[in-house]
Amino acid sequence: MIANALIAEIVLTFVFVRAIVGVTSKPENSAMAGFVIGLTLVLVHILGIALTGTSVNPARSLMPAIFAGGEPLEQVWIFIVEPFVGGALAAVVYGVFEEGETE
Repeated sequence: MIANALIAEIVLTFVFVRAIVGVTSKPENSAMAGFVIGLTLVLVHILGIALTGTSVNPARSLMPAIFAGGEPLEQVWIFIVEPFVGGALAAVVYGVFEEGETE
């Protein structure tokens, strides 16, 4: 179960951050940026709520876990560490693909 949660949080955060970086990196996309980011966040939550309760945002997970205590507090590290991993992975992948486009 923990392994599934780790993978889900990394993949969902990767998709979300990749969409944000991709749509905001070009000025011509600015008119649609909010729409794309919002729809991506909805998609991430629709998929993630069924899998892990989803986070994608470490700040959103910390306080509910502190107030709930017990198992949620023991597992909150997943929702703190994995979004950073997914975000870093999205940045690296974007950098690799962006470099390929400019050459």
